[in-house]
Amino acid sequence: MTRSGLLYALLVATLSATLWRSVGGSSAEPPAPAVLAGLSFSPLERGQSPARSLPSIEQLDADLELVARHAKRIRTYAVDGDFAEIPALARRHGLEVTLGIALDPREWASSRATNGARLSRLADIVARNDNVTRVIVGNESVLAGDWTVDELGAMLDELRATLTVPVGTAEPWNVWLANPALAEHVDFIAVHLLPYWEGVDARVAVEHIDARMRDLRAQFRDLPVVIGEVGWPSFGRSRDSATASERAAVSFARRFLRHAETQGYDYFYLEAFDQPWKRADEGEVGAYWGIYDVDRQVKLDLWSTPGSLAFEPAVLVSIVLALCLLALLFADGQRLNVPGRVFLALIASLVTPPTVASVAGHLQQYWTPLGIASSAAMLAGLFGVLVLLLVEAHEWAEALWSRHRATGAFVSPPIDSRVPKVSIHVPAYAEPPELLIETLRSLAALDYPSFEVVVIDNNTADERLWRPVEAYCARLGERFRFFHVAPLAGYKAGALNLALRNTAPDADIVAVIDSDYRVDPAWLRELVPHFARPNVAIVQAPQAYRDGGANAFKALCDSEYRGFFAIGMVTRDDRNAIIQHGTMTMIRKRALEAVGGWAEWTITEDAELGLRLLEHGYEAVYTPRCYGRGLTPDNFSDYKAQRFRWALGAVQILRRHGRKLVGLEPSKLGLGQRFHYLTGWLAWLGDGVNLICNVVAIGWSACMIAMPLDFLPPLATFSAFVLGLFVFKLAKVIALYRTSVGASWPATLAAVVAGLSLVHVVGRAVLAGVLGKDTPFVRTPKLALCDSFAGALAASRAETLLAGALLAVTAGVALTAPYASLDRTLWCLVLLAMTAPHLAAVLAALLGAWPARRDLRVEAASAAKSA
Repeated sequence: MTRSGLLYALLVATLSATLWRSVGGSSAEPPAPAVLAGLSFSPLERGQSPARSLPSIEQLDADLELVARHAKRIRTYAVDGDFAEIPALARRHGLEVTLGIALDPREWASSRATNGARLSRLADIVARNDNVTRVIVGNESVLAGDWTVDELGAMLDELRATLTVPVGTAEPWNVWLANPALAEHVDFIAVHLLPYWEGVDARVAVEHIDARMRDLRAQFRDLPVVIGEVGWPSFGRSRDSATASERAAVSFARRFLRHAETQGYDYFYLEAFDQPWKRADEGEVGAYWGIYDVDRQVKLDLWSTPGSLAFEPAVLVSIVLALCLLALLFADGQRLNVPGRVFLALIASLVTPPTVASVAGHLQQYWTPLGIASSAAMLAGLFGVLVLLLVEAHEWAEALWSRHRATGAFVSPPIDSRVPKVSIHVPAYAEPPELLIETLRSLAALDYPSFEVVVIDNNTADERLWRPVEAYCARLGERFRFFHVAPLAGYKAGALNLALRNTAPDADIVAVIDSDYRVDPAWLRELVPHFARPNVAIVQAPQAYRDGGANAFKALCDSEYRGFFAIGMVTRDDRNAIIQHGTMTMIRKRALEAVGGWAEWTITEDAELGLRLLEHGYEAVYTPRCYGRGLTPDNFSDYKAQRFRWALGAVQILRRHGRKLVGLEPSKLGLGQRFHYLTGWLAWLGDGVNLICNVVAIGWSACMIAMPLDFLPPLATFSAFVLGLFVFKLAKVIALYRTSVGASWPATLAAVVAGLSLVHVVGRAVLAGVLGKDTPFVRTPKLALCDSFAGALAASRAETLLAGALLAVTAGVALTAPYASLDRTLWCLVLLAMTAPHLAAVLAALLGAWPARRDLRVEAASAAKSA
């Protein structure tokens, strides 16, 4: 590794380690006391629950031995079955017991005999075990509405009269303060102080507990206050300002336990072991309150002294992952300058800590079938988002901070003694004759000595469309040859292959022009010299448009097109990986014939041919200078149809050439070429996945509204990643349009709206391509009419329905939330981000119904007439 490489690696490692502290690092709080005042003891193991199976005596004894290492006392919750033996087992391990008993209120009302048996068992346990120092009857019974204060008070009075140890009941602090009469029936106040359930930030939770303890002591001066439950969950969804995480749990526990020691609080920390069965009553978070996990492994590190952050396993994983990402981002990146490398190093450092934290969060769950399915989907989505974000970052860096190869900044090389002959092919189908005549007129004015023009009109049924063109070609002389062929298979590729078969034998170069283009006279004179290099097979100039000022919709389209040709094609050219497009392109005839001509199996024959030529080791040249301008689509329906064709064709190409792109079949493609072809279409593939995610998100959100305990929002880390990708892509588009394209703010925002408006149709095309549902070539009409208002709504019908559904579930999730939650808030923002492309499509469709400022058909007809 070079010295500069070591410096970047050191930068990444330092940033990753530092950032880990803010998202997933361990607590820097001082260690907890070696021995805790008390632990809540619910000893059910994996797969056990109070309603199904209980631990054996051996299991209980092993758990008590484990608890005795860190606590002086335990609090239990039942005396049924072998739980009745807990006090005797605890005495062997030197543990005091606060014995808990739960009575079913329905049994109390209907059968005193059942509860009488339990009470007799309770009295017997107390009599036989002198380590039972207190009894707690009921657990949040008033809060749950199981008993009234009077009913519970009567029961407590009966027990106090028969037992020799103090008797109390446990309720949250607010229930005690709201029902002071309950204190008349107890020997002590057993209070539950669980700031998480109140939405209190873990950083101020200890202060919150202090305030509640002051309130209770002031209200009940004559009774001791025992904290019956206090703790923090290590996993789950947030509530208001409270975040359930291992970091928060460790930080809170260390702070509280140290503070409780100095304040002399009598407490039972909740709890010894994680209890997955509690999910049924408390939701997902109920399973994760233990110091030990359900398998009796230490989960919360409360007692070690905070050490060096760099030696934590998760930090090491984060650093290694960041360095691997940096190596991938720097691969074949010799042209990147220092700012670009620093930018990519920052990205690698920023994304790895939350990625590791999110994966770790999912892996620590106690799995259920629904949990496995949802977590697998979330982690797959997280991986996809991470890949897309890195690809976007790489393109951003290469566009702004890369030394582009010389062909990007065009300098015309000298022509040799023989001027290569160019055969210009103009395929046409049902084109307005005045528009095609205007194109031919511009070709006739080319400043180049040796060329021919072959016009192929394929399958146009109406003679009124092609006869005028035929006549105009005859007027232009022998250089212009016109063919009308019907029927002709293969769509545009079939027409181009026919033109190739009718090309002059002495032609060296084949050029292709769409029927709506006005060509610069210097086009051939300035670009043909590139073919002096024998390995050059393609010379490509950008597609460009001349009608962007006709109305707002055309301005929208024009702005969006410009980005690809001013940004993507330039960076692709650096690695000889441009996408060939079917106009303003020139191909060496010998190379075209050598690879078999135009492919008629795909609807994007131009891009496929370009890839095929590169696979055979040829070189392509791209110049960002514009040499011809055509027409943008006239309405949103045509705009969508054009992009559907491009996206579906991309998937067709990936299906046919995928093995060569990934190196499973031989080809002469280099690493950079493979990278650009795979990642260049990755965003479109992402749109296909996004369409599926839209449907899943709507369904999941509807379930969240109907069954909030079973269907929870995705973890905040996942939603933050999705939102981060959305914002990052917008920022990249804005930054590159403002710099590399030189677009104004209105044009930049227009490009953003146009790009978003196509997300749905690209997604549909990708899914159709993946499923093998190939469709015929659909021509983009020229000089078509603007959509009507009704037509615009019809063109965006699917997007309108999806936008409405997403907005509805967003409102439902927000309005039915029982409490504020960061997870829920971020999920609502994700739903709104999913809505944005659909709303952009509706806006674009409505703009497509806005009439043009002047009639281009009249302009073209006038030009043709003068010709």
